[in-house]
Amino acid sequence: MRSKFINLLLPSICILFLFACKAQKVDETGTSPTTKSTDVLLPGKIQPSSTPLLSNGQSPEPTSQSTPDAMRFSLPTPGNQPITAWRPPLYPVPWAISPYDHFYFVRPIAMDQKNWPNPDYRYGGVFFKPSAVHTGIDIPAEVGTPVLAAGPGVVIWAGWGLYTGDPANKNDPYGLAVVLQHDFGYQDQLLFTVYAHLNQVEVTPGESIKTGDLLGDVGQTGFTTGPHLHFEVRIGDNSYYNTNNPELWLVPPQGLGVLAMRITDSYNNPLSDLEITLVAKDSDTEWTLRTYPALGVSGDPYYQENLVISDLPKGKYTISFQYFKKQEITIQILPGQITYLAFRGLLYGFGTTPPPTEKTDFFLTPLP
Repeated sequence: MRSKFINLLLPSICILFLFACKAQKVDETGTSPTTKSTDVLLPGKIQPSSTPLLSNGQSPEPTSQSTPDAMRFSLPTPGNQPITAWRPPLYPVPWAISPYDHFYFVRPIAMDQKNWPNPDYRYGGVFFKPSAVHTGIDIPAEVGTPVLAAGPGVVIWAGWGLYTGDPANKNDPYGLAVVLQHDFGYQDQLLFTVYAHLNQVEVTPGESIKTGDLLGDVGQTGFTTGPHLHFEVRIGDNSYYNTNNPELWLVPPQGLGVLAMRITDSYNNPLSDLEITLVAKDSDTEWTLRTYPALGVSGDPYYQENLVISDLPKGKYTISFQYFKKQEITIQILPGQITYLAFRGLLYGFGTTPPPTEKTDFFLTPLP
């Protein structure tokens, strides 16, 4: 009887064992795709709703998006990792082909290290749905990896308690962190960069810093599941509520570009948490992306995007997503600059004309 029971149980055990092995398979970068180095930060701000009206007086199109479940738990979607840490040299900073680009900062991890954003948990990513929104990017790195100043400025915070404002709070979600107020601004507003989850800090408040100076080294202090650098760009005020997508501010490596998208309904209301597929036509490399959530992060002052992906090799890419039916377009990523793409619902479709410099009741030139 015992032998018969074991024989019945053995196939189930084998299946579980094979599943476990598959889940822990290590990719070519030497990291397990099921192991995430991600932040678990506190709730962000509520974005103001956008309700522009169309001149044709048509009624709003229906929405295909469901109300978020407050109890839903979601891990970041696995993405593609480059198989080598080598990167081409950066363009010189500041770098801006377009008058509205602002590649002002170098990478806070040296170019001879793995220094690209974690593709599974970008700006606006959500770990614990719907409240914990990611207000920066994560750069996976080993404990002790030097963290460098992305630009010149003055140290205005160095230590514990950045989120709560209490230097004695060692339970602060940012852990050990450094904040720089930079020697330059943007549109008459101050600029700040944040370096969080450090293992140790090598600077003090009030210290003047040059680009590339050592600020500390990578750790896993604060609310995090593994060692990495959390990096933020803040505009106007040193506040958790004043962040911008760092991928629009970090200068790209030579030959690589950045894609910024604004995906909305016909009435210019952003479509949040929408899954986007990006495929490189030259290599068939595929990325799975999501637009920003309805809460927690803001778009660029000019682009007003709700999705960004950087470090894309120049070339043609196909973008697709489901919005009542499959929406698809092929675009060209240009090196050293931001390629802009917009989709404005069923009434207008895709277009590539950049946003106007003044607020008008406009859309963009449809693609042929």
